[in-house]
Amino acid sequence: MNLLHGDCLQVLSTLPAASCDLVVTSPPYNLGIAYKSFKDTAPREEFLTWCHAWAAEVKRVMAVDASFFLNVGAAPANPLLPHQLILALTDGKDPLFTLQNTFHWVKSITIETRAGEQLSAGHFKPINSKRYVNDCHEYVFHLTKTGNVELDRRAAGVPYQDKSNIARWGHTGGADLRCRGNTWFIPYETINSRDKDRPHPATFPVALVEQCVRLHGKGPATRLLDPFLGIGTSAIAAHRQRVENFTGIELDGHYLETARLRLDEEISRLPDELPFGN
Repeated sequence: MNLLHGDCLQVLSTLPAASCDLVVTSPPYNLGIAYKSFKDTAPREEFLTWCHAWAAEVKRVMAVDASFFLNVGAAPANPLLPHQLILALTDGKDPLFTLQNTFHWVKSITIETRAGEQLSAGHFKPINSKRYVNDCHEYVFHLTKTGNVELDRRAAGVPYQDKSNIARWGHTGGADLRCRGNTWFIPYETINSRDKDRPHPATFPVALVEQCVRLHGKGPATRLLDPFLGIGTSAIAAHRQRVENFTGIELDGHYLETARLRLDEEISRLPDELPFGN
C-alpha cells in the first residue's frame, strides 16, 4: 500500500507509464463542497480544463487494457456537470478515453412489490425544495483507452432469481450467476458520528470500489490507483480484495492521516479473515 501526499497532477507525473491496471476515483465535483484544502467553486471551464489535465496523466499511467472507473455526482440545480465532464474526456479531435460503460450508482431506492407493498432501502441527503426531488443516485463512468477491454462480468454478478433460466439459456454454462447490469444499488453504511465515521464531505462506499475490482477481473494481481484518495475508502477496498499493489494520492494532510489510520485499523481488525471476493 502506497499512500502519497501531494497534488495529484504533480504526483501522477512521477509514476511510471503503464504502471496500473485499474483506476477508481471520485474527484471534487465543483459543486461547492466544503473540502479542507480544495476550493470546489472554480469556473466551469477552468474546472473542466483541470480535469482534462489530471485525466491525461491518469491515461499515461494506465496499461493498454486498464479500466478507469470515474464516479461523478451532480446537484439538482446543476445537473449537467457529469455529462460536461465526460464529454471533456471523450469528445473532440483527440479524445483521451472511450466511454465503454455507464453505471448508475443507486444510493437509495423504493420499490413496489407485486403485492403492492412499498419497500425503501438505502440513504440519501434530503433537500428542502419545491422544484427538485431528492437526488438518490450518481454516475460511475467506465473509461478505457480502446473501448475493447474485457471484463469479468460474473465476478461482479448476481444469482438468477428464476433458476430455470440456468438450463434454458446456453450462455450461462450451467452457472447460477449472471451479469449484474449497469444499475448498482450500493447503500452507505449507517454511521453513528459524522465527524468520527465519515469526516470527509464526499465519500463513496467501500463496496463500490470492490465492485470495480471484481468487474475488471484481475483479482489480487490488480495494480490499483486512486488519485483522489480522500479518507482512504479505496485503500480499504484494496485490502479487502487482497490487492497489495495500491497507490493513493491525497492533497489534504488531514484526510491522508485519517486514511492511514483507517487502513491500519482495517488491517489490524481483519488481517486474514477476508478471502478474496467477499
